Amino acid sequence: MSRVAKSPVVLPAGVEIKLDGNSVTVKGGKGTLSLNVHEKVALNVEEGKVLCAVRNEDAQSWALAGTTRALLNNMVIGVSKGFERKLELVGVGYRAKASGKSLNLTLGFSHPVDYELPEGVTAETPSQTEIVLRAADKQVLGQAAAKIRSFRPPEPYKGKGIRYSDEHVLRKEAKKK
Repeated sequence: MSRVAKSPVVLPAGVEIKLDGNSVTVKGGKGTLSLNVHEKVALNVEEGKVLCAVRNEDAQSWALAGTTRALLNNMVIGVSKGFERKLELVGVGYRAKASGKSLNLTLGFSHPVDYELPEGVTAETPSQTEIVLRAADKQVLGQAAAKIRSFRPPEPYKGKGIRYSDEHVLRKEAKKK
């Protein structure tokens, strides 16, 4: 049985939730997100809380209810506060510049890399070696950050590449003569 599914999702002020059959729409200051809920999961909204329940008592239903509760909680946090992911560029000549909906990266290739940001994701570059991505949808934000990191993942010998700000790269020793 999922313990996650049993705790309610608390709705902060300014966030409204709308149930329409198997779809849920959460609306807040940072945007609107929607989710299709599995038919084995039932949702109940009561005085500022959303409760996840199962329609029949089996292990798969409880697992789906726990996943649904976690996704709903992320949606509520996203539309009220938003999510943020920081990336760092490590390497001589590595630079990033955000302009509108695109991110221009110079990563030591023979050409610059232009990355078009997905809908709902904004990028900011406080310095040439830092990228701050913000979005209301946690999944889209993580996917965009992973795509940017995949252009030049950190390598273990010199540590050059794009890394998350909280990532620690294990360094290897160079080959001995």
